Amino acid sequence: MKKFDVLVVGELNVDIILDNIQGFPEVGKEIIAKDLNMTLGSSSAIFASNLSTLGAKVAFIGKVGKDSFSDFVKDSLEVKMVNTDAIISSSEYKTGLTMVMNYGSDRANVTFPGAMEHLIENDIGSDILVNAKHLHLSSIFLQTGLKKDIIALFKKAKKLGLTTSLDPQWDPAEMWDLNLPELLPHIDVFLPNTVEICNLTGCIDLFSALDKLKPYANIIVVKDGENGAHLWDTNKLITKPAHLNDNIVDCIGAGDSFDAGFISQFIKGRDLEYCMEIGNITGAINTTASGGTSAFASIEAVKEIAIKKFSFNFSS
Repeated sequence: MKKFDVLVVGELNVDIILDNIQGFPEVGKEIIAKDLNMTLGSSSAIFASNLSTLGAKVAFIGKVGKDSFSDFVKDSLEVKMVNTDAIISSSEYKTGLTMVMNYGSDRANVTFPGAMEHLIENDIGSDILVNAKHLHLSSIFLQTGLKKDIIALFKKAKKLGLTTSLDPQWDPAEMWDLNLPELLPHIDVFLPNTVEICNLTGCIDLFSALDKLKPYANIIVVKDGENGAHLWDTNKLITKPAHLNDNIVDCIGAGDSFDAGFISQFIKGRDLEYCMEIGNITGAINTTASGGTSAFASIEAVKEIAIKKFSFNFSS
């Protein structure tokens, strides 16, 4: 018996979210934001927190500093029943932070990576991997210490019998330098959005990007905002429509919440189309509250929002 359903490897930081901003910042000038919220940040942590709310047993490994932000990060994860025993605290580096300037359905981010850049593949031993059924990693381009050995990490996980998933997220350097032909054979579920998959492949549209990846990818799930999500599974393309929210609070973490919904069902062996349906509804639920985790207070709260806001019933 495995101790954890999912081991999440990833970046950890605090999000400071500014809302109702009067204009856009300019050098030498000052503008006003009417609202501020500090919440658990990082794609990986949002994914882990919301996946745990959805009922999975989740553990996290990442690197933080020894400061008040690290306490906030770990406390936030532990409140959501995510195991934090493997999180590494370093006195050498500060905990990462993202300043989020929120403009409705879009945003501008400034991130201080801090300790997250210094997690390396050797920090993730076989002793913790063997205790999990599934390995998930997000935001590889923010984790420069881990990125160079990402293929070795996923090879090790597969050799130990884990299923795997990867959400690459945005590349701040816009180099998009992942060796996909060598990496993707070891990824069971690849979870980019439409912009990311086009940048990673150098293609101008989703369909040409999929054609390029088909020879060596397994399952590809592409998040496409208001257009829903698309899934490529060896020989067919499936599209599922989005659940549209007519009163979006913000979209921070919506993609991570989609990932959490999808993987929550994938690890149960559910049909891939149902995995997509749950991904779409959890992504939509995310937009009903500020930040990436606020809407996921409990599984009961999630189901209530699904019914009342989107007329969606979770099956047993």
